[in-house]
Amino acid sequence: MTEKPLKRHKALQPLSREHHHGLLLSWKIRAGFSKSIEPQRIKKYADWFFKSHLLPHFEVEELHVFSILEPNDELVKKALAEHRLLKRLFEDEDIIQALSKIEEVLDNHIRFEERVLFPEIQKVATESQLAEIEKIHNETAFLDNLEDEFWK
Repeated sequence: MTEKPLKRHKALQPLSREHHHGLLLSWKIRAGFSKSIEPQRIKKYADWFFKSHLLPHFEVEELHVFSILEPNDELVKKALAEHRLLKRLFEDEDIIQALSKIEEVLDNHIRFEERVLFPEIQKVATESQLAEIEKIHNETAFLDNLEDEFWK
């Protein structure tokens, strides 16, 4: 019998909701490619998302969430390496290749954090550590950039 998944602690729920929007970015990139949308249009949206949502999300995770585990923890090292890779991909000038890799890497990264890293963090975190995350990371409503809805 497999273990029943842990219910996400309320302190981590806002980050999980942000992960949902990251998965939607991957979906929007795939949709843009499937509709033969000009890559520059997709990249403009992806760059907006990266600056507005992904970088602040990475900062909260790196400063307040990953630190619950040891710095040399293999799961933390993997997550940090993926954050660095994603940052490099957003700077890559080969737009088509970069977008294709962003879509794939971001999707896999989010699923790793949700299915592996966050459950591990949640298992070892103290209530005071979780309360600190909750205090620091105030969730705001997701405001999408609907200037160019190329994915529709």
